[in-house]
This record gives sequence, structure tokens and C-alpha cells, in this order.
Amino acid sequence: MGQIDQSLLDLETPHILLDQDRLAANIHLIQNIGDTRGVNVRPHIKTHKCLELARQQIDAGAVGITSSKPDEALVFINNGIRSVTVAYPLVVASKLDRLIAGARSNDVDLRLIVDSEVGVKAIAQAAEQHRKQISIFLKIDVGLHRCGLKEDAPGLVGLVQKVIQEPCLTFVGLLSHAGHTYGADDADAARKVTQEECEIMMRVRKKLEANGIEVPEVSVGSTPGTLVSDSYDGITEIRPGNYIFMDRMPLRLKIIELNQIALSVLATVVSQNSDYFIVDAGSKTLSSDQGAHGMPGMEGFGLAYPADRFEDEDREMIVVRLSEEHGFVARKDFDLATGSKVRLVPNHSCVVANLLDTYAVLKDGQVTEQWDVVARGQVH
Repeated sequence: MGQIDQSLLDLETPHILLDQDRLAANIHLIQNIGDTRGVNVRPHIKTHKCLELARQQIDAGAVGITSSKPDEALVFINNGIRSVTVAYPLVVASKLDRLIAGARSNDVDLRLIVDSEVGVKAIAQAAEQHRKQISIFLKIDVGLHRCGLKEDAPGLVGLVQKVIQEPCLTFVGLLSHAGHTYGADDADAARKVTQEECEIMMRVRKKLEANGIEVPEVSVGSTPGTLVSDSYDGITEIRPGNYIFMDRMPLRLKIIELNQIALSVLATVVSQNSDYFIVDAGSKTLSSDQGAHGMPGMEGFGLAYPADRFEDEDREMIVVRLSEEHGFVARKDFDLATGSKVRLVPNHSCVVANLLDTYAVLKDGQVTEQWDVVARGQVH
């Protein structure tokens, strides 16, 4: 609180700010969970899309990265990351062609998921074309009902057998994402979701083993699940992503403190009226997301603080409305000058990271570096 460093004042707004000390603490928090529990950490980089941050995660002990889309993955494949899971069902030949070609030319351990025979055939054809062995996970739906097979799906065992029959594919295990932890009411409810996820995965594993199929790996992942889980029995890998930044979602669940959130957005008060301070960060900066996977649960679209009183509860405000280029911050019983700076804590940091080009990195309140969001917009 108090004086704002000139390096902050010189930034044009809106601008994403990253607190380097909090980033490091968050990285080591999750890596320590993995090390203590004896499971690999493979962070999801769709959260940050940044080479510097991926390298910090690898340096801390992560075994590789997880990504969502082929072109996103290729940014990291072409820049020295040697083990990549694309945790998205790929069925389009052109995308698989360039992804597998890039993995082969860079000698990358590429790991893909399937939940359909169409996906198995598409990956097998591309793998054979490029003479590249691909590791395959079966995606299991553990309750989010987005992608994956339910544990009682009649074709589950048969699909794995089709993977095993393909000479360029290697079945390595099961993968899930209990994204519905974000919609839980509290930490206990999120913990119950992760317990159910583990139980489902173990039942599927036993089913496959009963049919003579080895299941070397079981990969799960969500930030709330990783932070609250009591047991990792049978789990070999965790894939949280949001943890590196944190945001209002785990804060709402009361599984983190406000001072663990490493990402904020610097904005300027450009106008005001009797109801609102109007800032230059709207839906094209903060997004209109009120929770992961479209799950509601929070008031407004972010927290707002005067830049010189960041995280001061007495100065906390709510971003209650957004238009594309404007944020509406509800006024309280104090004034802010037009032209003054505010810092915003977004609902969902992963979306914010994909909306701007660079991060301003803070150390002791000073801007020390600018890092590019190199995989921004890579949605193919």
C-alpha cells in the first residue's frame, strides 16, 4: 500500500501484471504436492501460454506440459519442451499432420487422448504417415460431461483394444479432468468430487486389467482438485493449470488466500458518474466469464482496488458490468480521480491471459521484465 512505482505508472493500460514471487510460490506449492505424493506434475499451459513460465515449471520439476490445441502445443514443441500431452480429442487430419510432424522433427514425446474410434483411426493414420510412435490415453468422463467415455460405456474396452492393435500407437493409460470442482460450493464439496474422480478411474483401471490390458498411467487434473485432495492412491500424474496464477475461483472455494493470486490487471479510470468508476478494461480484457466451464458462483467480473491500495479490504470494489472496452466498477464511500490507476483481480485468469499480448512482471512492486504470451490465439 502507498506509493506506486513509476514503472507501473508508465505502463499503458490495460496491462496484465504478474507477481514473480507469487508465481514462484505457486509453482513450488504444486510441485511439492507432486513430490510428496509421488506423482508427476504436468501443468496445463493453456493458463499462461508463455515460454518463460513453462520453463520455470519444468525447472521446478514438471515432467512436461499439457496443452489444449495442436497449434498451442507446437509453440512449445518448437521451443524446447520435450514431452507434451494434448488433452483434447483430435479428429481432424490436417491438425494431426502438423502436430505429429512437429513432434517427430523435434524428437518430442507426444501424448494424445481418444474417446472415439474416429479419433483412434485419425491419429493412427497420421502417426503411420510420419513414422512416429504416439502415446495414447483413454479420456474418461468423471462428471463434467464434456468429453470422454463414461465408466460403463459398452465400447470402452473395445476402444482400448483398437488402440493396442495399431502399430504406431501405444496405450499408456487413463486421463480425466474433474472440471466440475470449480462449481463446488466449498472445499469439502470439491474434495468429494476429486475422491469420486479417483474411484471412477480405479474402477476403469480394474476393468481394463481384468481384460488383460496394462494401465501404466492414470492422469488427473484440476487446480481445486489438486489443492484439496486427500489421496492419490493409484494416480501417477496431476495436470493442474490455473494454479500458477490463481484467481477468484479457488478464492471463492476458500482453498487459497487473496495474496496467492499472482495475476492482476492494471487499468485506468477513464470516466466516472454517481454509480460507477469506468475503467479501460472491458470484456475484451477481463472476459465476461463468471466461472470456469460457464459455471456461475461469483458476484461481478472481478475485484478492483486503487493501485496504491491493492488488496486493501477497505478499498475493495466489484466490477459489476462490462461492455467490450469498458468496465463498470461500483463506487463505494471514497473517491478516485479520473486518470488514476486501479488493479483488478479477474474471475478467471486463464481467459485473461489469452486476451492480451504481454505480461509485465513485477518484483518488489517494480516492473522488471515483459514476457510475451507467445501462444495467444492458437486455437486450432
